[in-house]
Amino acid sequence: MVGIWVLALVGISVLGNLARGDYESDFSLPGTESQRVFDLLEHRFPARSGDTAEVVFKADESVNDAAVRQRIQALLGQVRTLPHVVQVSDPYTAQGAPAISRDGRIAFAEVQFDVKSGDVPKAVVDRLEAFGDAADGKGLHIEFGGNVIQFSEFEPPGGAEFVGLLAAVIILLITFGSLLAMGLPIMTALFGIAISYALIVLFANIISVPNFTPQLASMIGIGVGVDYALFIVTRYRQHLHEGKDPEESTVLAITTAGRAVLFARTTLAISLLGILLMGFSFVQGIAVGGASAVLVTMIASITLLPAVLGFVGRNIDRLHIPRLRRDESAGRHGFWFRWSRIIQRRPVVPLVIGLMIMGLLIVPFFRLRLGVADAGNNPEDRTSRRAYDLLSEGFGPGFNGPFLLAAELPSKGDVSALTQLGQKLSSTPGIAAVSPPIPNPQGDTAIMTVYPTTAPQDSATSDLVKRLRDQVVPEATRGTGVTVLVGGIAPNFSDFAAKIASRLPILIVVVLGLSFLLLMVVFRSLVVPVKAVIMNLLSIGAAYGVVVAIFQWGWFKGVVGIGKAGPIEAWAPMMLFTILFGLSMDYEIFLLSRVREDYLKNRDNGLAVANGVALTGRVITAAAAIMVAVFLSFVLGFPDRSIKLFGLGLAVAIFVDATLVRMVLVPATMELLGDVNWWLPRWLNRLIPKFSVEREADAIREAELALASERLETEPARD
Repeated sequence: MVGIWVLALVGISVLGNLARGDYESDFSLPGTESQRVFDLLEHRFPARSGDTAEVVFKADESVNDAAVRQRIQALLGQVRTLPHVVQVSDPYTAQGAPAISRDGRIAFAEVQFDVKSGDVPKAVVDRLEAFGDAADGKGLHIEFGGNVIQFSEFEPPGGAEFVGLLAAVIILLITFGSLLAMGLPIMTALFGIAISYALIVLFANIISVPNFTPQLASMIGIGVGVDYALFIVTRYRQHLHEGKDPEESTVLAITTAGRAVLFARTTLAISLLGILLMGFSFVQGIAVGGASAVLVTMIASITLLPAVLGFVGRNIDRLHIPRLRRDESAGRHGFWFRWSRIIQRRPVVPLVIGLMIMGLLIVPFFRLRLGVADAGNNPEDRTSRRAYDLLSEGFGPGFNGPFLLAAELPSKGDVSALTQLGQKLSSTPGIAAVSPPIPNPQGDTAIMTVYPTTAPQDSATSDLVKRLRDQVVPEATRGTGVTVLVGGIAPNFSDFAAKIASRLPILIVVVLGLSFLLLMVVFRSLVVPVKAVIMNLLSIGAAYGVVVAIFQWGWFKGVVGIGKAGPIEAWAPMMLFTILFGLSMDYEIFLLSRVREDYLKNRDNGLAVANGVALTGRVITAAAAIMVAVFLSFVLGFPDRSIKLFGLGLAVAIFVDATLVRMVLVPATMELLGDVNWWLPRWLNRLIPKFSVEREADAIREAELALASERLETEPARD
């Protein structure tokens, strides 16, 4: 088995290097007005269908100074020679919207590319910035902004995998007190990460895979790979410490914890693949890549890990750290057993206190505003942030996110209706400037640029987009035969947020429904699945609430290193829900499976809950600590606001789930419900298939008897 895994690792890695696909980010939004604008321009006005960059100038005296003007125009002449650049505006000849500030110190030029941001080669952006660096100085300061620049600035977080592995090593050493026991989960995670990375680059040949997918899959792979191997190794050591031999311990560990891993991983994979229901091309690679990491580490946990345990045998506790060696068989007499009994003694009090704390954490979620943070949230050491600040200083924040109006003209070259529309827009509250219409060479399509007075991420800008689409534009063009569509940066933000908000309930319902059905089949209960779903939703709601309070309201923003408050990234709730629901369900499954196993043996619900908490409390806490450490590395180690938001949401949910939910709310509710926890109507019990995560008591005894019988048959007869 070990040989098969080594061959698989080498073979798939070589194949991934030889036949790897290119990373691609397809951010199309089917069915939205923004997408219709892009499609119209792509077919009729291809020179304007790409993204743009802005070159922003600030002079110590005035950009109208002859020497400064000569330097600016010389730079723009160089920019026009770059590949994929089809047009560069000149601030000194611009018509309509101002390109020079009133005080004459700030100016900007727009660079139009013929492709989207993700298709502009990094070398082109580097040359563009190099031209600016060469012209910068001697009374003239130059910065670059726009979609093309922001996209090129984003670098997938590298190195977080090593931070996560280091945290896992330390926590596993504390948990097991043994170097060898610590190494087994790390080995499993590394095999899973390496193979899943090769699979991701192979998938890039057939689906859209963003360039940060391997890092995301690595984070998931480290977390779940270490966690699940941790559960199996803990169960193996428990049986070993109870006096069983290595073969028995391995069989029972895989028969019990291994089956829990199998089911938990399946639930997480289903949750991740549920992202495909959103219908966005750019999430296909994320969903498939994350699910691949989960499934590969699952297979490694139930095949590679037990094979290695066969080599390790009783030596698993060798190379132990003094005073940290743990006896896994003593769990029922330790802290977690006493803790559970304290909760069960008066379950109403901790339940009420726990729900009150959860409620306080969840409250901000009800003021959630989806959107996309603009360049004003970028770190100040980035040129896109400095360009944003200069445009805001000279023209107002709205110049960082202009609207692009695309019109189909019924009469070729007739833009009179658009001229009237421009006059109407100029007098509309919230609009700072409007450019004159620019027709395409065929004269059947024209574009106009509208500059709002507010920043792209502001709620007032989203309201303006809606007002233009629903009222201003239809009223101004009624009876003219002209069809005008509103697109651009801020409208794209609004459409993306609206699309996510409309499809997120579908994702939630499908994932919750499938998880409920699986839990019902496994635990033969209607109450346990309902409780599990509710508890998981509480954890996710708490994460959403904390994220809103910090990133949207600005509470403690300095602690996590963000400059200002803004909307919650529209993709974040979708990604957080799928990952967190799967991870939270893992902890639920491992806890409840031990509770059910004990309940089937003794038929004492209270004792079963206490024993379940006692046997899983330390290992769930260790697993959660590894996850939290990995995710917090996102928050503290990277400057991007979206990465910080994602990491903090994951860390908060896992921390709350492994502490307040699993160790307070779950034992309290299960104590109050008593035997009702395991209620299932007889007619339904007959209909659903027989399956269990943890082997029931008689099945465990059958496995033990089978092993004993096998030994009797193979051992030589004795007198």
